[in-house]
Amino acid sequence: MAVNLVIFDLDGTLLNTIGDLAEAANHMLSLRSLPQHDYPTYCTFVGNGIMRLVERALPEELRTAEYVAAARQDFLDYYIEHIDLKTCPYAGIPELLASLQARGIRLAVASNKFQAGTEKLIRSYFPDIRFEVIFGQRPDVPLKPDPAVVEEILARTDVERREVLYVGDSGVDMLTAHAAGVRSVGVTWGFRKREELEANHADRIVDRAEEILSLLDL
Repeated sequence: MAVNLVIFDLDGTLLNTIGDLAEAANHMLSLRSLPQHDYPTYCTFVGNGIMRLVERALPEELRTAEYVAAARQDFLDYYIEHIDLKTCPYAGIPELLASLQARGIRLAVASNKFQAGTEKLIRSYFPDIRFEVIFGQRPDVPLKPDPAVVEEILARTDVERREVLYVGDSGVDMLTAHAAGVRSVGVTWGFRKREELEANHADRIVDRAEEILSLLDL
């Protein structure tokens, strides 16, 4: 069945955002004179929204609701102003998006990043790409792997599930696709390892962005 819609995760899939995320989190920690973390460690913290990232960065004894909420605000205050200093598209992604758009395939983003940050990054790095829907974390919408965001995209675009590819770099993404009943494509260039994609039953796994083009008519 030909593909008519490709839904992309953002962090670790379209953009390598770990540098700016790590800097913002370490800034938040430095304000509190707390131990900081390196980039590889932050790769294991991301994927479930900013609140969970902040919570994981904090020492366990400080992970109260009140402390995490205050730390999250400090993170956001810094991050929104420094969101694109180290972030960049992964190799082949701009070309992939342009090729998909030229073929008339509709595009969407489903991210656990907060909505304002998701929109800012997509508009900044892919200004010539028309995304049908750009969804990040929003009030009263469950985070992935709950399939609510994919269900909303399907309702907005009126595309059948069998015509959809969901592309992401983590087990959360593969679980989201499975829960929504759409085909999943795991990418190995992101924040998580191939083994995580395999363990969460990715339908396909690709190592280069251009490989996604070969999946359009399967």
